[in-house]
Amino acid sequence: MIRYSVIKEKNPREIVLLKGFSCAYGKCAFCNYILDNTDDEEEMNRVNLEAINQITGEKGALQVINSGSVFELNDFTLAKIKEVCREKNIKILYFEAYFGYINRLNEIREYFSEQEVRFAIGMETFDNEFRTKVLTKNFVTNDKVLEKIKKEYKMGLFMICIKGQTKEMILRDIELAQEYFDEIALSVFVNNDTKVERDEELVKWFLTEIYPELNKKKNIEILVDNKDFGVYVQ
Repeated sequence: MIRYSVIKEKNPREIVLLKGFSCAYGKCAFCNYILDNTDDEEEMNRVNLEAINQITGEKGALQVINSGSVFELNDFTLAKIKEVCREKNIKILYFEAYFGYINRLNEIREYFSEQEVRFAIGMETFDNEFRTKVLTKNFVTNDKVLEKIKKEYKMGLFMICIKGQTKEMILRDIELAQEYFDEIALSVFVNNDTKVERDEELVKWFLTEIYPELNKKKNIEILVDNKDFGVYVQ
């Protein structure tokens, strides 16, 4: 279990993996991060403080992830993040927020008014059927919804090379991601004891034919392994 790291390439920033309360949705078929949830606030405070205390401010930017959304972090943790941002002169702050929170994002922006808050959303794919039926992530997008997402979220998170996806689906996701998000993180799926499975043929194709050129783009981070950001549950 690694909860603090520094991302040094493309978009340099520190990153912490914190404990939160149960994810408000918690039904995504691919997610094993919910195993890191806790209702024990003493444990949450202890674990989170240990990670937060490692933050140096060296990059001026911090990404906070947890087993859900920023709204599932407790008040103690949010206060400690605010405190360390002030003390370490951190100006850019990333949080993840599930689609269901899209109308509450200003609460976080106002609380962290001294920072530029950038929200990330786990889109996973632009294919509504695959997202809802296979990944069981239950929100559907259309043009109007996508424009709202584009306005509210800075970073889109996507998963690729899953059984049931096709090359065409992945290429479409990459194309649309660049239209709707300023920053993109593509994760090559790694088997994690959930019912979702990695497609090795798609992995081979992606790494051979797509990755070399796509990885040159400064606003696209590609996680070939789920430990590439340096923090992880497994």
